[in-house]
Amino acid sequence: MAKVKICGIRDMEAARAASTADFMGFIMSDRFKRFCPTDTVKRICSEIKGPIKVGVFVDQPADEVNDLAEYCGLDLVQLHGHEDEKYAQRIQKPIIKAFRYGEDFSLERAEAYPARYILIDSYSRHTVGGSGVSFRWQEAASTIRELKKPYIIAGGISANTLQEAIEVFNPYGIDASGSMEIEGKKSPELIRKFLVAAGKKVVEI
Repeated sequence: MAKVKICGIRDMEAARAASTADFMGFIMSDRFKRFCPTDTVKRICSEIKGPIKVGVFVDQPADEVNDLAEYCGLDLVQLHGHEDEKYAQRIQKPIIKAFRYGEDFSLERAEAYPARYILIDSYSRHTVGGSGVSFRWQEAASTIRELKKPYIIAGGISANTLQEAIEVFNPYGIDASGSMEIEGKKSPELIRKFLVAAGKKVVEI
């Protein structure tokens, strides 16, 4: 079964509900609506055991990324902007690098990028991620399945489309965020519904 990454965690209630996921993601750039304050991230990383903790950064100074990752106790750094390979060499934690399918996506560049995991997201002119919109899965599958590095599929995945995404891409992991929100806030009930669909145990709060 594919690994599960629940992204955009902003509070302890959502973190507890997501505690049986494989990865838990926090938006570390205050330019974005799902930004999680640094001290909240630190507290969650300290108190919630189990998931691999991922900080999502977008075109931020490398020194800032390293400092925040160390302070919060993050396990991985996700680069979701236009960070090049030279920039990545300066990052101290292992990397998830996001590429947007449809934005001149290059299989060769994704393979060459110094990252532990590749994340494939949908392309939007209005945001760098978390758009809640999927890309053309059937069209993209033959290309993406050629990736030799472990890859994670994101973009509009919900409990209802999770199994289809796994069947189409056979990915290392699935990343979801917006499908578990009500009026912009993570819903513990929807988080648990997603985890059940992914074959995970759930924690009742």
